[in-house]
Order: sequence, then structure tokens, then C-alpha cells
Amino acid sequence: MKLKSLTPNLMVKDVNETIEFYTSILNFEVLQTVPEEGELDWGFVRKDDVLIMFQKDSSIKSEYPELKAQQQGGALTLYIKTEDLDHLFQNIKDEVQIVKEMHETFYGAHEFAIQDPNGFILTFSDTLT
Repeated sequence: MKLKSLTPNLMVKDVNETIEFYTSILNFEVLQTVPEEGELDWGFVRKDDVLIMFQKDSSIKSEYPELKAQQQGGALTLYIKTEDLDHLFQNIKDEVQIVKEMHETFYGAHEFAIQDPNGFILTFSDTLT
């Protein structure tokens, strides 16, 4: 068996608001939404090699009844390797909630972390292999 990719499908309260954050601040592009316009149940975005799906909490709980007791947001972090970390930080620092300022970790990476509108933590790094 060979695994080819991993694309998280994150449970969110408002897909439209989430896509607006990822496209306007982090420069992701929208690949697909359901429905195509209006109040969205699901959205799929990409920035370079990073793919993320967002699904409205009521929609994903209908699809996966096992998630009915789960709250949306905040239960995980997404670790995103990037180039030119300082440039990214300078471009978004005034538009996002910074949860960890730029720092060097004990494992030798340079990182900073932000929180998206759903409470998910996005950690950006440029040095970890």
C-alpha cells in the first residue's frame, strides 16, 4: 500500500467566512464549493502543494454521525512548511491572531503560529525537514 496525499476536511461553523480568511489573508485559491454560490456547505482550497477542505458542522455531522457530539474547531494544529517565512509573517501579522510569535524551536525550526476563525492553529515553518 502506498499513501499518496493527506487533505484534511475540517469541520467549521461558517464555510464562507473560513474561505474568505484563507483566500484573502493566506492567498489560497478556491478549487470547488458546494453549492457553487450562496451559503456553502463545503469548500476546497489550495495554496501551492497545500490542500484543505472545509465542511459545515451540520453537513459533516449528517455525513458522519460519529461526529455528532464533537464541537467544531480548535482540536488540532496544522503544520505548514513554507519558503520565505519572514515575508509571510510580515504580510499577515497585522491581519491575523498571532498565537506564537516568530521563534526558533528546540528542534531547530523557525516558526510562528496563527489562529483561524474556527480556532484551528496554523503553524508556519521554513526549516524543519
